Amino acid sequence: MKLGIVGLPNVGKSTLFNALVKNAKAEASNYPFCTIDPNVGVVEVPDERLAKLAQISNSKKIVPATVDFTDIAGLVSGAHKGEGLGNQFLSHIRETDAIAMVVRFFENKDIIHVAGAIDPVDDIHTINLELILADLSVVEKRLPALEKEIRANKPDAKEHLAVLEKCKATLDKAIPLRNILSELSELQYKILTTNYQLLTTKPVIYIANVAEDQAAITSEELVKHYGLQSLLKQTTDNKQLTTIIPISAKIESELAELSKDEQKEYLNELGLQQSGLKRLIQAAYSTLGLITYLTSGEPETRAWTISKGDTAPVAAGKIHKDFEKGFIAADVIKYDNFIENKGWQACKEKGLIKTEGKTYIVQDGDVMLFKFNV
Repeated sequence: MKLGIVGLPNVGKSTLFNALVKNAKAEASNYPFCTIDPNVGVVEVPDERLAKLAQISNSKKIVPATVDFTDIAGLVSGAHKGEGLGNQFLSHIRETDAIAMVVRFFENKDIIHVAGAIDPVDDIHTINLELILADLSVVEKRLPALEKEIRANKPDAKEHLAVLEKCKATLDKAIPLRNILSELSELQYKILTTNYQLLTTKPVIYIANVAEDQAAITSEELVKHYGLQSLLKQTTDNKQLTTIIPISAKIESELAELSKDEQKEYLNELGLQQSGLKRLIQAAYSTLGLITYLTSGEPETRAWTISKGDTAPVAAGKIHKDFEKGFIAADVIKYDNFIENKGWQACKEKGLIKTEGKTYIVQDGDVMLFKFNV
């Protein structure tokens, strides 16, 4: 999973990136465009289940799932035309699975705002509009070529044209394409997402960078106070959601310097149950429709990320493509049963292992062992 961290200059993107990514080297300075090339860091997905499984299985190592965070330099009004460092950064966004948009809510007179004033709603509008205009430019350039392809009787050209005309009509109204994905047929959805890397088809997670004394504010309180309801109504199908998460980049920076025990104590003092990192990753999994299945044995205990609704052979293919091709069956134990009965052997004796075939839909937390032909 790849998340692109975007936002206007001086909203706390690189500060947040440094806090989220262990040993991150992004420069965080009080001037626009201090991030010239995208900084990429890999973050382990927090999952308390792994340690418990590993203890029971006497695993030699634990391998958590990971998320790639890409810190993309600050966008400004006119980025779609190359303003600021413009199109260079838009291309980096195209390579991500979802957009994590950092929006400045904190007040600090010592840190200048590129627009001169703190206005979260206007900032969100500015960035969304730049992404919309960038998509519109791509679509408008493609339409004439498709019309020529139709005259030349090229296969699928009519279907492509119909999809892009619908996209243009949507973008002309300054509406992101994620809002209409649920209205597309299965074929139209496949054409759009497979052939065109349009920015506004990507799910968005709004990260509200709040002041330290607002760290415990809930998403609902934030939305109500700032009138952000329309953002959260921008949902499409079950895989394309829009959400907003309050996070204090400053507090996340402080947490990054503490031990795990110290982190828990500090979070309790702040009235927070989880770190911003954990809440962000949970939101990303939910937004992208992802779940985790688990494998556990003496060599290792590992978490594997798949899409909700994936079948057992697809899950097996995450380990190795040959597992998917030669899939025979999968032994499945529910996580709670595995923990309660201390592993595979007791679960087998109690009949808690289910042998599933090719049509089995994997569930979050399934502990699995695959059988396959090479």
